[in-house]
Amino acid sequence: MFIRLGDKAWRWGFCLGLALWVGQAGMPWHVLADDAATPLVEFSGVLVKKIKGKQYQAQVFAKGDRLRLEYKYAIRTERGYAAIEIIRLDKSETWYLLAQQKEFLVTGLDPDDLLPVSQALPGEQARILVGDATAAGRTAKLFEVQTDHHGLVERFYEWVDVETGVVLKLVSRDREWSFEYERFRLSPQPAYYFDEPQGYKKRMTAIAPQGRG
Repeated sequence: MFIRLGDKAWRWGFCLGLALWVGQAGMPWHVLADDAATPLVEFSGVLVKKIKGKQYQAQVFAKGDRLRLEYKYAIRTERGYAAIEIIRLDKSETWYLLAQQKEFLVTGLDPDDLLPVSQALPGEQARILVGDATAAGRTAKLFEVQTDHHGLVERFYEWVDVETGVVLKLVSRDREWSFEYERFRLSPQPAYYFDEPQGYKKRMTAIAPQGRG
């Protein structure tokens, strides 16, 4: 996926933060979708991202293989500013809603930034369970994780929700970079949050949004 807020790691990290709503117990979402006895996770929350002293925030809504991100500050696209992004894994698409133009831009998912579908981080090399912890007011397991992603070796602390497997907090030990949920609530999400907006014109694009306004 393509959002750049001054650092591509923002987008990659945001994906990590949303990763595990699609699976439980380390299972990929498409496996769970075939198991009627195991419901896909649905939740909402406020996700806060920090990069080199700067803070970014988005309200997140998750329903199965679909996400809706409502940014506190709009992101700049080729057609104007978008405050809402919808990620559709089932279509391998990302949609950016432009309210003023009544348009939504559609772009494909970047293979380099696809959401992981298990607790493993991209390029994970080692994982150590530190012990029980809390994050976002919920019971979690704290892990030390080392990755080698495209030649970049990095160490993380990762808080994983015990009940759902969602990553509630992730902190890099090697740079000024972290994200966490300030609020996290398991609750059914309306299907229309993730549908094509009525009255909006669809536009295809291959150009990545350039950043925050």
